[in-house]
Amino acid sequence: MAVIVILLLLAPLVINQYVVSSMAGYITSEKNATEIGADCILVLGAGLKPDGTPNSMLQDRLDKGIKLYNSGVAPKLLLSGDNGQKEYDELSAMRLYALEKGIPAEDIFLDYAGFSTYESMYRAGYIFKVKTAIVVTQKYHLYRALFDANHLGILAYGVSTESRTYAGQEYRQFREIMARNKDFLIMFLKPKPTYLGDVIPITSNGNASYD
Repeated sequence: MAVIVILLLLAPLVINQYVVSSMAGYITSEKNATEIGADCILVLGAGLKPDGTPNSMLQDRLDKGIKLYNSGVAPKLLLSGDNGQKEYDELSAMRLYALEKGIPAEDIFLDYAGFSTYESMYRAGYIFKVKTAIVVTQKYHLYRALFDANHLGILAYGVSTESRTYAGQEYRQFREIMARNKDFLIMFLKPKPTYLGDVIPITSNGNASYD
């Protein structure tokens, strides 16, 4: 009985380490990212301030994604986040931020139903027909994002945002261990996301994805 209890306690740590170690080689530098020939730079949502603008985590992700776009890493930006409620529109805020930084509207694609990392990656492949992507998020989150993408048929490499500490980071790190375990188990079933919808190829015009 004691052995079973120990194994149950160790399993989440083992799975967490597997996700991290198996994806470590897919995290790359800005310079090396230009050699991958990605279809797009995929920026994952992270929340808004009370005034409706990107919070610090999301702003860092957007800044890195925009920098990579301007460096010629990929010809399109795919912004994925939560617009599950009418009063919470993460995607419009992300799009406006990118437009204000000079990104052409036709190169900005919006995934309004990226309610989780798993759903963002599933929809990137299914809706936007992404084959190869550069994923942008904070490093602690990048391992799971890349794990999800690569196990859903997208060849994904990651570039992390600049290193800095955010409020609530310790809790976020702990929660991420549990999330890595969850997504590891999800891959055995690969359920459909909350919403699918019409196909909008990443090679087309991003305005077609703007609601």
